[in-house]
Amino acid sequence: MRAVVCKSLGPPDNLVVEEKDDLTPKANEVCIKVHACGVNFPDTLIVEGKYQLRPEPPFIPGAEVAGEVLSVGEKVRHVRPGDRVTALVQVGGFADQACAAGEAVMPIPNEMNYTQASAFPLVYGTVMHALRQRGALQAGETLLVLGAGGGVGLAAVQLGKIMGAKVIAAAGTQEKLSLAKHYGADEAINYSYGSFKDNVKKLTNGQGADVIFDPVGGDLGQECLSCINWRGRYLVIGFAAGDIPHIAANRLLLKGASAVGVFWGAFVAREPKVNFENFEQLFEWFSEGKLRPHISKTYPLEDAAQALADMRARRVTGKVALLP
Repeated sequence: MRAVVCKSLGPPDNLVVEEKDDLTPKANEVCIKVHACGVNFPDTLIVEGKYQLRPEPPFIPGAEVAGEVLSVGEKVRHVRPGDRVTALVQVGGFADQACAAGEAVMPIPNEMNYTQASAFPLVYGTVMHALRQRGALQAGETLLVLGAGGGVGLAAVQLGKIMGAKVIAAAGTQEKLSLAKHYGADEAINYSYGSFKDNVKKLTNGQGADVIFDPVGGDLGQECLSCINWRGRYLVIGFAAGDIPHIAANRLLLKGASAVGVFWGAFVAREPKVNFENFEQLFEWFSEGKLRPHISKTYPLEDAAQALADMRARRVTGKVALLP
């Protein structure tokens, strides 16, 4: 099989494509013929050694795959060879084949193609957990989504609308805001212009947002607690801006608000049953046509470095995928 290999930590240009031996699953694993691999912002950090998951080189990056089951270990019962699946692998996805733990492999609906499936688990799994378990988003509440043109941001816009919220999308370009509006956002804020917190308050009659979904961090994260509603929930998703914001505890006190961490990977490991329930609902919504991943571009396996560079430079809207 072919695989993209990170031999030394550093920029995506360090990645090389090599021939590797075909894979054999362990007792609790599933081996998948990869038709598509999702590309995510954490992948750009992992190859540079800047993420909480730090595999030792050489390793194959790529966290989510979709394809056809080639073989299963003797302890796996829920899928069999030939099944169409999507899976989380943490690393190992940028290849012709990947092995995943059985509990991380899910059959996909007939209506879902492999490219869509490769763009589905990480962003929709993260957002569903964030909005349902961590943010307790209720119908009629206001959801503010930062980074609304990216993969998790667009997923948050879509799921927020399905769950009955008023959704305010925030992004740095009109192109990204137009995309968020296309996927259901009620209002849009370009945080390249004007006061971010004043714009949020203007759109919420001075009250602020009930739930704030923040995968950006940095200076914008600092401002979020200045435009949160009474009993609001500030969801800490990630730090695409690079800087980790300092939480103003006095703001939490004055607003009776909460700052809530969202670590989907740990949630999957600790509460797999609840995670599967989340995906049962997500796949049902997909089959009903209520949500669709926005895939702005696909790349051949050989262009993995370019895909990661585009992701890091924020040239990506929605999701992108590698097609081995």
